[in-house]
Amino acid sequence: MRNDERITTAMGESLRRNGYAGTGIKNVLDAADAPNGSLYHHFPGGKRELAAASLRQMAAVYLELVVGLLAVEGELPAVLAAAFDEAADAMAGSGWLNLCPVGTVAGEIADAEPGLREVTAEIFISWIDAGTALFVARGLTDDDATTLASATIGALEGAFVLARTLRSPTPVHAAGASVAALAATLVRVRA
Repeated sequence: MRNDERITTAMGESLRRNGYAGTGIKNVLDAADAPNGSLYHHFPGGKRELAAASLRQMAAVYLELVVGLLAVEGELPAVLAAAFDEAADAMAGSGWLNLCPVGTVAGEIADAEPGLREVTAEIFISWIDAGTALFVARGLTDDDATTLASATIGALEGAFVLARTLRSPTPVHAAGASVAALAATLVRVRA
């Protein structure tokens, strides 16, 4: 793996664990086993540019994972509930690390880092668009699919915060049940 790839990966892991403010560049470079000068060689914009690149990289990986979980056969409400249950298990198994660095950074930086807020907004929009396409392919109307995609992402991100804070998978399971109920309603309305 190249230096820039190792640095980007190490940054993403640190963002997930520590947030943006808690991520130190020296720690990222040490974790990446990269020389000090490599940060500005690969990321002339420094920490912000590296964070943006890392968030985009991890967002693409997370999108593939979520699409894989939601693209399985079965009734949509059950598929959604199962995906949330898997996320709850993964979070508990990780020692309550937030599973989503995008949500961690978005919640932390709000308007303090407008460039990174724009990156996280771009990512969330891309996830909503992908979810909408997936739900349309399962038979929902565009509007209903967008509603369900937005609710799914919002519920999951909020549940991650609660689960991490409470050290309990219950919020993720509850969010999954709520999203599954919404999906069941939308599927019935369509039928």
